[in-house]
Order: sequence, then C-alpha cells, then structure tokens
Amino acid sequence: MKATVLHGPGDVRYETVDDPKLIKPTDAIIKLSATCICGSDLWPYRGLQPNEGPAHMGHEYCGVVVEVGSAVRSIKPGQFVVGSFCLSDNTCPHCKFGFQSSCEQREFMSGAQAPYARVPLADGTLVATREMPGSDLIPHLLATSDVLGTGWYAADAANVKQGATVAVVGDGAVGLMGVLAAREMGAERIIAMSRHATRQVLAKQFGATDIVVERGAEGIARVKELTRGVGADSVLECVGTQEAMSQALECARPGGTIGYVGVPHGVTFDGQALFFGQRRMLGGPAPVRRFLPDLMDRVLQGRIQPGKVFDLTLPIDQVAEGYKAMDQRRAIKTLLTV
Repeated sequence: MKATVLHGPGDVRYETVDDPKLIKPTDAIIKLSATCICGSDLWPYRGLQPNEGPAHMGHEYCGVVVEVGSAVRSIKPGQFVVGSFCLSDNTCPHCKFGFQSSCEQREFMSGAQAPYARVPLADGTLVATREMPGSDLIPHLLATSDVLGTGWYAADAANVKQGATVAVVGDGAVGLMGVLAAREMGAERIIAMSRHATRQVLAKQFGATDIVVERGAEGIARVKELTRGVGADSVLECVGTQEAMSQALECARPGGTIGYVGVPHGVTFDGQALFFGQRRMLGGPAPVRRFLPDLMDRVLQGRIQPGKVFDLTLPIDQVAEGYKAMDQRRAIKTLLTV
C-alpha cells in the first residue's frame, strides 16, 4: 500500500510501504475511514524536532477492524473503532488511575496517515461503536481520537468547573477544542486568545464569549481587564512555546489552574515566580482513552460537532499539500480522505 512518510524537514511523500501486519497477539489491523494531520506533526516537518531517518506519519485514526491478534478479546473484525494516539493496555495502575498516556506498556501510535494501520494493545486502546456510523459522523469521531481528547484534557487538567472563567492560549485545533470542552464543562466565560479572523469565528461557534487579540504583556493586561483584575480561574495552554506558557501563567489567578497540553519546545520556569504565583499546573500527553467513551457518545448523540475544526479536506495522496497548508496557516487542520 501507499502511506505518508516524512523524509526530512518539508519533505513529505505518499509512497509505497509494506502492508501492516499483526506482529504481536495483542495487535489489530484497521481500515481507516479517515485520517488527518496533527499540529504536532508540524514540529518535525519544520525541522524543530529531531527526526532520525524516514518516519511513518499519522496518529489520529478511526475505521473498521479487519484483523485481530490471537490475544485480542474485546475488539473483533467488522467493528467501527476509534483509538487514542497513546496506546495503552488500560489495565495497569496508571491506566486505572486515569492516566493511560503513562501506561506501563505505553507506545505512541504512528503510520495512521494511510489506508490501513496496525494498532498495538488493541483491547486497551480501541473503543468500538455499537453500530456502523454514517459518513457524516466520521470527521467528528475522528476528532475524538486526539485533537478533541487533548483539548478536553486541557480543560479537565485546568479544573474547569460550572460557572468558571476560562482563558485559552492558542487558537490552533487543540485550543479550539479546548474552547468546546470548557463550554461543555459549564464555563460561564471563555476567553479565546486569537489573532486570526477565521479561527475567531470558529472559537465563537464552539463557545468563546470573548476574543483577545493581544499577546505578551498587552494580552495579559487585557485578560486582567476582562476579569476585573483577578485573572482566569482556569487557563488552557495549547501551544508549547515559552511565550504561550508565560502567558498562561500570568493570566491565571492565584489559586487558579493551568492545564498544559502543548508539546513544550524551549519552555523553562522561574522557581520564584512559580512559588509566589500560587497556581496549580497539570498537563502532558492527554489520556484520551479515559475520555473516549464519553466523547464518542456526545458525538453520536449529536451534542457536539468537533469535526468542524477540519477546514481543509484532501484525498490522502495530496497529503504533502495538507502539510504545507497547515504550516503556512492556510488551514487549521487537514482531513485526509482514504
């Protein structure tokens, strides 16, 4: 088959690779119904993350099971499934504590920007629907696999409560999903920090009540102004840069919580500032598997439509253009049809 392979910065190819095969008895092979490009894929694409040799790309996926290993018990061929980008057994102590992204057997999904993919730890990673979903639901279910699950974790880690004031740093796909999550969790005020008109429109559709276009000291001052000098109860950091993390810390009120899900690049902290700031912090790779059943149910019931975050759809053989569009900010998130 053909699949997406990153050969180096800016060099994405859709080329012939070996068909995926069962390697371990806990594996499953799925036929992708759709896949997509993640914002985190842009770090190696831009050369900002080490990449040793050709890398099979893609970690967001949903589709139909075609084959399972001999040890797989809860998943069977013919089922429609969604899985997390973090592969987990869902039985170890960390999984049972709700942190499947720190599973003792954790692996990270790869090779999902392709027609077929191997999913290790299938029993613990995949969640099946009761019935085959309609094609109209595929983008929304695909979003639960990572981008919605990550935005949801940002809001959960930031301790978003009913009636809370929330600030979201980052207007990429994860930040926009964080806005949606905060709304679903009952936030009364959601301040989206965005400088891009199309993203501002989508942020408002997902539940943002205020838009802040300023950055740095001006952005912090604007959030303080909107909150009468207090700051936000919860702040979602969805970028991973020093500027974004500093912004998140300063926008949170004393006793507030920062949920950080942006993969950090060059982020450092000042111990004195952390000590006297008195702000909670929780983040890291999202334990999407913890949230998947609930998020999929919300999609299937029509309560949420996270797939609206896909503003560019391309056939998978044009995946290189999808990367370019996201890199150049011509697209928020690219859906790849298989």
